[in-house]
Amino acid sequence: MSANTIDINQRMNRFDRHHSVWLFGYGSLIYKADFPFIQRRPARIHHWVRRFWQGSHDHRGTPEAPGRVLTLASQPGAVCEGMAYLITPQEFEHLDRREKNGYLRLATAIEFADGEQVEGLFYVAREDNSAYLGPATETEIAAQIAAAQGPSGSNRDYVLHLATALRQLGEDDAHVFAIERYLNNRGTD
Repeated sequence: MSANTIDINQRMNRFDRHHSVWLFGYGSLIYKADFPFIQRRPARIHHWVRRFWQGSHDHRGTPEAPGRVLTLASQPGAVCEGMAYLITPQEFEHLDRREKNGYLRLATAIEFADGEQVEGLFYVAREDNSAYLGPATETEIAAQIAAAQGPSGSNRDYVLHLATALRQLGEDDAHVFAIERYLNNRGTD
């Protein structure tokens, strides 16, 4: 599958007739909502974990030197904390462009802290997209992130902003925090 997923996502019409829909963010969407929203609430989805397994050729890296950004990997029993935004379907055009580098819009159950559950959506980069980099050790991932820079800034800043946002949510994400530690200690090696 091509890394450019705009056309595929624009064919997803599950929520087109809805007045509003919940969007779950697990990466930069936690701290960077560059779109209008009706409401914002901390939320979680089940059976997924964050992993820096997706290449970023358009935001946090270049085609010649891709950065690494988050996608979700299926893991039974896992819980992924993040931020949910109530948006109108008109925002899909912007979001599909923002998440065009291999991410597909998928429906999911979203749960809020009070136990309320709603059907919503999230963007995930699957293994079959051409920008997918796949698993690596956290040290290898961090080294690639430390060297990457793209039109949206340094890949390192993406990780550091995310780690701060996760702490503000009270989330302890071992994968993200291990990479953050490596990046923060890199100058002292």
